[in-house]
Amino acid sequence: MNISLTQVSTAVLCTIVDHSATWSQAYDPAHHWWLSTFWAALPLLLLLVLLAGFKLKAHAAALIALATALVVAAAIFHMPAHLALLATLLGAGYGLFPIFWIIFPVIFMYQLAVRAGRFKLLHECLVGVTEDSRLQLLLIAFLFGAFFEGAAGFGTPLAVCGTILLGLGFSSLEAAGLTLLANTAPVAFGALGTPVVALAAVTGLNTLILTHVIATLLTPFCLLVPFWLIWVYAGYKAMVEIWPAILIAGATFGGSQLLIAMLHGPWLVDITAAVVSLTVFVLFLKVWKPKRILNAARQDVTHLPPSLSRNHAKMAIKAAVPWSILTLCVAVWGTPKFTTWIDSISTIKIPIHGLDHVVYRMPPVVAAPTPEAAVFTFNWFSATGTGIFIAALIAAVMMGLKPAEIAKVFWHTVVSTRFTMITIAALMSLAYITRFCGLDATLGLAFARTGVIYPFFGTLVGWLGTASTGSDTSSNVLFGSLQKFTAQQLGISPFLMASANSGGGVMGKMIAPQSVVVASTATNAYGSEGSIMRFVFLHSFVLACLVGILVTILVHSPTLTRWLLR
Repeated sequence: MNISLTQVSTAVLCTIVDHSATWSQAYDPAHHWWLSTFWAALPLLLLLVLLAGFKLKAHAAALIALATALVVAAAIFHMPAHLALLATLLGAGYGLFPIFWIIFPVIFMYQLAVRAGRFKLLHECLVGVTEDSRLQLLLIAFLFGAFFEGAAGFGTPLAVCGTILLGLGFSSLEAAGLTLLANTAPVAFGALGTPVVALAAVTGLNTLILTHVIATLLTPFCLLVPFWLIWVYAGYKAMVEIWPAILIAGATFGGSQLLIAMLHGPWLVDITAAVVSLTVFVLFLKVWKPKRILNAARQDVTHLPPSLSRNHAKMAIKAAVPWSILTLCVAVWGTPKFTTWIDSISTIKIPIHGLDHVVYRMPPVVAAPTPEAAVFTFNWFSATGTGIFIAALIAAVMMGLKPAEIAKVFWHTVVSTRFTMITIAALMSLAYITRFCGLDATLGLAFARTGVIYPFFGTLVGWLGTASTGSDTSSNVLFGSLQKFTAQQLGISPFLMASANSGGGVMGKMIAPQSVVVASTATNAYGSEGSIMRFVFLHSFVLACLVGILVTILVHSPTLTRWLLR
C-alpha cells in the first residue's frame, strides 16, 4: 500500500473538520471591486517587491508571499482554513513533482558532463558551428530551446539551454535572462500542444480553429523575438550586422509553426518547426558568415585564429553524447503512444479528499457553478524528468564515469538544489492558493471591467495568469472560460479572445517566479532572481502589450477577424 504525505495530512485534517460541505468562491469580498483586487494582488505584488526591490533570496520571498496569501485567503476571502492548507499541500506536491523533477535531473546531467570533461568539448562543438556569440544565442536559446519546449515544456528549455549558454561563456545573468526572453513564442504549443488542448477543453471551442488563430497571432512575434533577443544582448548595430541569419531563424520557425498548426493541429507544432528551422539555420551558416565575430563578452575576435582546430573538432564529437541521449529520451518520453502506454501501467492518481470537487468556481468566471478538481497525478515513469534522469544515467555510463563518481555528483546536485526545491514548492503552493481561493479570478474580472478596450486588457489577463502560475496551460485553464463568456457578452469572437489569453500568456512566462528560479539554478545564479526579474520584466510587459494591440486591431476590424477565422 502506498501512503503519501498528502493522504496523511488529509486524514489528520479530516479528524478536525467536516469536509462534506462545499465552498463557493466570492470575487468581491470587500464589496468594492478595486479593494478586492488589491487584496487579491497583494501576495504577488509582495513577491515581486521582495525579489526585485529588496533582493531577498527566492525561497524566503516565496515563503513570505505564501504566508501572505494564506492570510488573505482566510481573512479576506473567507476560505476555510482546511481548504487553504490542502491547496497548499497539493501545490507543494506539484512543485516537487513534476516541476522540480525536471530541474534536478537536468542539473544532474550538467554536473555529470562537467565531471567527465564533456562540457568543455560541448563548447568547442558549438563553436565549430559558429564562433559568433549572437548566432550561438539564436541557435541554442531560440531554436534548440523551441525543440525542448515542444517536447517537454515545464521549464526544460530553461534548464538545458541556460546551462549550455553558461558553458559557452555567457555570464550567469545573461544566460538566465536571455534564455527566458527567447522562451516565448514556442510556449503556446509547448509539451506537445498541452496549453491549446487545455484551452479547448475548458472553453468547448474547436481545437483546430484555436490552434490556427493562436499560431497566426504569434507568427509576427516569431519574427520579432529573435531580433529583440539579439538587440537586448548586443545592441542595435550588432543586431543589424547579422539580420539575414535572424530573419532566416525567425521566418523558418514562424512559417513552419503556422503551416503545421493549420494542417495538423497543436501537437507537433513546436517540435516540427524547431527541427526544420534548426536544419535550415545550420545549412545557412555554411554559406553565410558575419563580417565581425563577437565572443560571449561581445568583444570583436574576427582577426584572431579560430579557437577550434580540426583535431579538436574530431574530439568535440564526444561532447554531443550526453545531449544527444538527452534529446532522444525527451523525444521518446514526449511520444503520445509511449506516454499513454507507460501511463497505463505506472501512473497513480490521488484525489485530495476534502478538496477535490469541494471548491466551486462561480459565474461570471464560468457559465454555471463548476467544482474544481484536486487530484495529484504521480506519473513517476512517464514524467519528463524521469526520461531526463534515465538519460543522465545512460550518459554517465557512456562517458566512462564510475558508480562512485556518479553517486558523488548526485549528492552534490541534491545539496546545490535544496533551496530551489523549497522555492518551487512554495511558489506552486502560492499558485494553487491563488487558484482555489479565486484570487486569480478577482484579478481577471478587474481587467474584464475595461469594456471597449477589453481586447487589450483581456490579453494582459493571459499575461498575468502565466506570470502568476508559471504555466500558459494553467493560465488557459484559469481564464479560458472567462475570456469566452466576456467576449460573447461584448460581441467579440470567443476564438479570438481565448487565443489572446494564450498569446498574451506566452509573454508572461519569462517573468513567472518559477521560470526565473529554474533559470537562475541552471546558470549558477541562485540568489540573483531579483536581478534576473529586473532584466526581463520590461521586455515581458512590452511584448504582452504588443500582442494586446494586435488583438485590439483584429477585434475592431471585421474584415481581419473574418480572415483570421476563415
